[in-house]
Parts: sequence; C-alpha cells; structure tokens
Amino acid sequence: MNHIVTVQDAVTAFADFMEPTDAELDAIEEEMPVILADVDLLDAHIVTLDRTPTELDDRRIRRARRRALAARVALVNRAAGRAGGAA
Repeated sequence: MNHIVTVQDAVTAFADFMEPTDAELDAIEEEMPVILADVDLLDAHIVTLDRTPTELDDRRIRRARRRALAARVALVNRAAGRAGGAA
C-alpha cells in the first residue's frame, strides 16, 4: 500500500511557526518541578500495578503525592506573587 503525502504537509511540518515560542519554553521551564513531581508520583504508582503495595510502597506514594502537591502550591504562589495577589 502506498501512502499519499500532500506537499502542504511536508512544507508545514518544518515551518517556523510550528516551533514553541520563548514564552512557551519559559512556561514549561517554570512548570518543570511540577512535571517532575508528577512523574515521580506516576513511577510510584506504576511500581505497584502488578503486585500488592507494601508499607514501603504506600510511604513512597504518600511522599511523592506530598512532593507533587508542594510543587503545585509553590507554582501557584509564584504566579500569585507576580500578579500581586496571594494564594
């Protein structure tokens, strides 16, 4: 089976407007602690998918959940500080 690719798709796939802007990259960098904390939480949950969680697993999940929440709170507080409000 031959796939038909239009010229438009090939041209716009590498267009300049497809790249993230500096503001978008800055926003990603600012949210990176939250993203990494969420990844740690997911890792903690993934470990327990195929077995019964032990007490150590439960502590790891609770600790990861607290770190994810703390990262979110810190992000909101930084945003509120720039906006002049308090969270």
